[in-house]
Amino acid sequence: MATVQESINVSVPLSQAYNQWTQFQDFPHFMSGVDAVRQLDDTTVHFETSIAGVKRDYDAQITVQQPDKCVTWESLDEPRNAGTVWFEALSPTETKVSVELAWEPDSAVEKLGAAVGMDSHQVASDLKRFKKFIEEREVETGAWRERVTSGEVSGGAVSGTSTTAEIPLAATTAVPLEEEVGYDAVPTERPVNTDPGMATEPPFGKHVRR
Repeated sequence: MATVQESINVSVPLSQAYNQWTQFQDFPHFMSGVDAVRQLDDTTVHFETSIAGVKRDYDAQITVQQPDKCVTWESLDEPRNAGTVWFEALSPTETKVSVELAWEPDSAVEKLGAAVGMDSHQVASDLKRFKKFIEEREVETGAWRERVTSGEVSGGAVSGTSTTAEIPLAATTAVPLEEEVGYDAVPTERPVNTDPGMATEPPFGKHVRR
């Protein structure tokens, strides 16, 4: 099993950073290798990925989601992957976003990338894209602030912004950074408990998070 831990500080308030991450359909704007994301229901998200020439479709379940704190997910299909994103307020206008991923490299290219740390480079690069994406906007593209516990929606929503216009993919995809290397993608729109036995790949439905 391969694991990666990366973090970045973004110059936006805690709730803005968290709210944006819950908009899984916007992942392709800043997450390389993720072609499309659909929310199937409140706790299940479908991913279409293309990494290192390998195309995959898979579902991921959000197992834990705590507004302004974390989102945890795990894949429901092979190869298995799981992860958690944490949000920590550093000041009223700055937030630390930390990502921990665990996955099972499947192809030879994925195994080589994990061995030489290229997957870590890719996650760091995607976090830089997220930073650019959120800091260039005055507000998040939407928000979904329900709580999820053990894969089930629990309790009421925490107050926060709830809507803004969607942005066309073409308007924000070109964010050149360093050379990108494939890693088996990342999260979703709701938390999921990271299971050490699960592997990683990037992770909408009855209710579109907005």
